[in-house]
Amino acid sequence: MNMMTSPPEILPSQRQTHVDFAAPDLPMMLPGRPEMRYDLPKAWRNFRELVKNKEDTSKVTPIFEALPWRGIYDAALSFLKTERAQEIRRKEPSLVPILDNHEELRKMPAGSLAEIYCDFMEREGLSAHGLVDELDKNRPPEMYWDDQVTWYFNRMRDTHDLMHILSGFGRDALGEQCVLAFTYSQQPSPAHLFLGYAGAIEIAKRATVKVPVFRAVREGQKMGKACPRLVEMAITELLPLPIEEVRRRLNIKAPTYYNQAHAMWRAAGIDPYDLMAPAQAAA
Repeated sequence: MNMMTSPPEILPSQRQTHVDFAAPDLPMMLPGRPEMRYDLPKAWRNFRELVKNKEDTSKVTPIFEALPWRGIYDAALSFLKTERAQEIRRKEPSLVPILDNHEELRKMPAGSLAEIYCDFMEREGLSAHGLVDELDKNRPPEMYWDDQVTWYFNRMRDTHDLMHILSGFGRDALGEQCVLAFTYSQQPSPAHLFLGYAGAIEIAKRATVKVPVFRAVREGQKMGKACPRLVEMAITELLPLPIEEVRRRLNIKAPTYYNQAHAMWRAAGIDPYDLMAPAQAAA
C-alpha cells in the first residue's frame, strides 16, 4: 500500500511509529502523492476564522493546504539525493524524541542552543510531540505517507520552534508574523507569506501606537532568505554549540525593527505579548 491507515483514536504523533525513517530501503517518494494546487477562497475563509481566535490552530492546516509550496517535492528530492541528506536521515530519523529529551539536552554546555531551547520550551509550556498532535489533529490518516519525503516534511514542522529561538522572534503576535515571513524564505509556501502579512495588517489595525510592523515582517523574510534551510541542517550538530555561534554559522542577525516595535510598545505602556487581547475579548 502507498499510504497507511490508522484508527481515528490514535494521536497524529503515533500514526507513523511503525516507520523506520532511517531505513536505507525506505522509498524516496511513493507514487500517487496529491498535486499541489491553490484554493484562495478556502485560504481566506479559514484565515478569517483564525483572526477571531488565533489559538484555533484547526484553521491553520486548511490554509497551508490551500496555499502550498508547489515546488516542495522537487526541493525535498533534490536534497534527499545527496549523501549529506542520507547521513542526516540515519542520525536523525525523527527530531521529536531528540528535542523532547530535555534531560539529555540539559547535559550540553551552558549557553548552548540546547539549553536555550529547553528554557524556551519549558517557559512556554511547549513540546515537539505536542506540536505534531496540534498541527496534524485534523489531518486524515490516509494522508500519512511512508517515505523519505515525509521525513523531510516532518523536519519542516519540527524546526518551527528552533526558528523562533534562532531568529529572536518571540511568540507574541508580531513575533509569530515575523517567524512566518522567515519561514516563507526557508519553505516558500504562499501560506507563510499570506499569514505573515495578513496578520501584520490585523496588528496595525488594532494597535494604538504606530510601530514598524511591516518593516519587522519584511526583515524576518530577509533573515530567512539569508539563512540556509534549517530543515537541511544536522540539528544534533548545532544543539551543543553556543547559540551565538549557531547564529553566526546560519547568518542570522538580531532583528532590528521587531525589537524596535517592542521597545515602542513598552514605552507606551503596552505589553507586546498581550497586544491582541482587547480585540479578542470584544470579538
